[in-house]
Amino acid sequence: MNGGRYPAVVTTAGAEDTVTGGVSGRPTDAIIDLLGALAYGELSAFDHLAEDARMAPTLAARAKLSAVAATEFEHHCRLSDRLGELGATPEDAMAPFVAAVETYHALTEPATWAEAVVKAYVGDGLAADFYREIAAYTDAGTAALISGVLDEGGRGEFAVSEVRRELGERPGEAGRLALFARRLVGEAISQTQHVLADRDSLTALLLAGRQTTVGLPALFARLTERHGERMAALGLGN
Repeated sequence: MNGGRYPAVVTTAGAEDTVTGGVSGRPTDAIIDLLGALAYGELSAFDHLAEDARMAPTLAARAKLSAVAATEFEHHCRLSDRLGELGATPEDAMAPFVAAVETYHALTEPATWAEAVVKAYVGDGLAADFYREIAAYTDAGTAALISGVLDEGGRGEFAVSEVRRELGERPGEAGRLALFARRLVGEAISQTQHVLADRDSLTALLLAGRQTTVGLPALFARLTERHGERMAALGLGN
């Protein structure tokens, strides 16, 4: 990937960054790519959650998932505003990640309300864990912004309640939902690997954070471990 796509900016810490790394030691390309990927992820999540909410069995459940969708859009706006402050056009920053995100959604489209809830909790949770891992190697202002937009806002409790209610009424659904959740993880990791292979800046950010080629598998192992914790909370663990 060629450098020099974005102008020099002033970070929240007041240190000037350039595309090759400035006083803060963080390449602007990596920050723009990171925020662009997350901004598009939030926008796409809004679209899909709003659509999935129509499968809800009750108006209360529909309203809850719609509220989650609205929160995702608010997060998208915050990220877009920050990209503008950094001198990037949000649309340009998001564009490289459209294919990977939409491929993931196309391959994991839920067919039932229970699957929609599992995807909102497990799939989005996995993505959030990945972004937190990378955010740990950014400047304090970027890390704080990412942490704020990754707040799940109670969706975990909602998902656990809905899935456990479903399993109480239809215990035989456990195997199918567990299989769907495994597909979510497989597709999420596959698309993440494609993005990392295509975006040198993000890979460089991980390497700068001492996530060596040996450490990258460890990162995915941590993501998988946290996935297991969510599965157990849903009642779908082994």
